[in-house]
Amino acid sequence: MKEIRVFEAFAGYGSQLMALKRIEEMHPNEFKVIPVGYAEIDKYAIEAYKAVHGEETCNYGDVSKINWSEVPDFDLFTYSFPCTDLSNAGLQKGFAEGSGTRSSLLWECRRAIATKKPKYLMMENVAALVSQKFISTFNQWQLELESYGYTNFSQVLNAKDYGVPQNRERVIMVGIRKDLN
Repeated sequence: MKEIRVFEAFAGYGSQLMALKRIEEMHPNEFKVIPVGYAEIDKYAIEAYKAVHGEETCNYGDVSKINWSEVPDFDLFTYSFPCTDLSNAGLQKGFAEGSGTRSSLLWECRRAIATKKPKYLMMENVAALVSQKFISTFNQWQLELESYGYTNFSQVLNAKDYGVPQNRERVIMVGIRKDLN
C-alpha cells in the first residue's frame, strides 16, 4: 500500500485532508493518507481541525515562521492561501510579493516547496485569482514553481458540478515534480 504524507498550509478545518481520507475510504488497500502537520493561526479553525482530525497532528502555526527543515518530509503540500485580497467580496488589493496583504502569504509557500521538494502540490483559491486583474501575478507564481521543477495544471472548477448544492467556483492547481514523469 502506498503512503501519501500530507502537509496542509492555511489548513482551516482541514478540508483537503478530509477529501483525501474520503478517497482513501473509497479505495481501500490502494493508499494510506498520513498527515504530518498543518499550519493554521485562527483559534476557531484550529479547534475545528482538532475536532475533525484529532489532536495528534502537529500545528506548526504561522506559515511565515516555520523552520521547514524541522518539519517531517511530506509527499503532498496543500495551500489554500487567504483569498481576502482577491475575492470579489473583499477589497481586491491583490497578492503581489511584498505587498503585505494577507493573500501575499502565498509567497511564504516557496520556502516549504524549496526546502521539502514534495512530489505534489495542490492549491485552491477563488476564481478571481485568474481574473484579468490578478492573472499576471498568478502566472508569476506558476513560473516560480516551474523554476523549482514542477509542471502545473490549473482549472476553474465549480462545486455544483461535483454534487455539492452550491454554485462555488474555485481555481485548483496541481503541481507535479518533473522528475516523477
